[in-house]
Amino acid sequence: MGQPDDMFGDDDFPAYTMGRAAEIIGASPDFLRRLDEARLIDPRRSTGGHRRYSRHQLRLAARARELCDQGTPLDAACRIIVLEDQLEVALRHNDQCSSP
Repeated sequence: MGQPDDMFGDDDFPAYTMGRAAEIIGASPDFLRRLDEARLIDPRRSTGGHRRYSRHQLRLAARARELCDQGTPLDAACRIIVLEDQLEVALRHNDQCSSP
């Protein structure tokens, strides 16, 4: 396992508690639980069973909140985010394949 400074620089390191994650994205803990139930994000669990969120997961949750605030139903927002993420991965792959 890496040093603590290395872990916090990792976008996938589960550094945030549910309360802090909700505060950061301006949503309720219930909203985060609903994203977990919808399988948009899958937070790791601490040894005590508490959800822990990474920065990557917080970006997805913030995007979901943004879409829901605009009136998009949660299930549709989650699907949009998954498709956006797949498109981003495909575009990166294309860029890597077309680079000399």
